[in-house]
Order: sequence, then structure tokens, then C-alpha cells
Amino acid sequence: MEITLEKQDSINIVSLQGRLDAATSGALGEKLTALVDAGEAKVLVDCRELDYISSAGLRVLLAAAKQFKKLDGSIALATLNPNVKQVFEISGFTSIFPIYATREEAVQALS
Repeated sequence: MEITLEKQDSINIVSLQGRLDAATSGALGEKLTALVDAGEAKVLVDCRELDYISSAGLRVLLAAAKQFKKLDGSIALATLNPNVKQVFEISGFTSIFPIYATREEAVQALS
């Protein structure tokens, strides 16, 4: 999996490409924890090129959401493909994370 970080105003955008599973979730966890440690409170996870997410990937995102909440921050998701979105729906995570159809909508909501 490839993880790309960029910043747009006060929002950190984490773009994911490939598969988020047990083998790759640790790397994402480290990146998100580094953002929390740096005091960054607003994060958008762009899932446009995320092909697959496992329960390990869901756990990493849930743990990050709890960390950002402690900072009075937020984490949002955008551009989920139908298969990934279905995993979020089945797991009930659509009630935990704000999910936006486009990256622009998510940036506007987090601003």
C-alpha cells in the first residue's frame, strides 16, 4: 500500500492506494499517530485508490478517530469505492465517520 500525505490549509490529507489490511495497517497507524502527536486535528482520508480494507484497517481508523477526538479534532473519509463503502456500511462504521462523495466536499466540511 502507498500512503501519501499533503496539507491543504489546516487539513491533513492522507491518500491511500492499494490494500489496507493486516500487513499494511501498521504503517497507516504510524502516520496517523504522528499527526496526532504533532497536534494536527483535522484529517481527511482520501480512499479514491483504496482497493480493499480489512478489519485490521478498520481498527486503525477507529483508533485514530479516538485519538483525534481527544484533540477536539476530526477525521473524515472521502471517495470510497463501492466495495470499500460496503465494508463500512456492514461494519456500522458509517455512523462513526463522516463520509463524503468527493474530496472537495470533505475539505469544505472540515474547514
